[in-house]
Amino acid sequence: MRTVRQLLEAKAPEVFAIGPDDPVIDAIRLMAEKRIGALLVMQAGKLAGIVSERDYARKIVLQGRSSRDTPVREIMTAEVVAVGLDETTDRCMQLVTDRRIRHLPVVEGDSVLGVVSIGDLVKAVIEDQQLELDQLQRYIVG
Repeated sequence: MRTVRQLLEAKAPEVFAIGPDDPVIDAIRLMAEKRIGALLVMQAGKLAGIVSERDYARKIVLQGRSSRDTPVREIMTAEVVAVGLDETTDRCMQLVTDRRIRHLPVVEGDSVLGVVSIGDLVKAVIEDQQLELDQLQRYIVG
């Protein structure tokens, strides 16, 4: 079973973030530019929250608010569900399923080390299942 550490080693080390006082429009532009669905919200080098396209849709668009005049802090999720490097992919899948979230920041102490998305987790599960199938087929044939 893979760990978050292994998932992070296999992907680009970039973590995209925005400040809590930045306007929401800047967050949306950055997400679009980087082709990602969420940004970490960092303040003074520490994780302050997470903001996603879903937050934007529900808290700006549906409420008729201005993305230029609304700071990120007003729509971000402040109670972030985070994981450590030794967490398993199975546990992460359980978290994203139970909490209905799509992104898990990876932290160690006060440091953010990366982000694992539901896409990363699904890809890892599929690869692990394919490996197991290949091993079973070799066993049966061999």
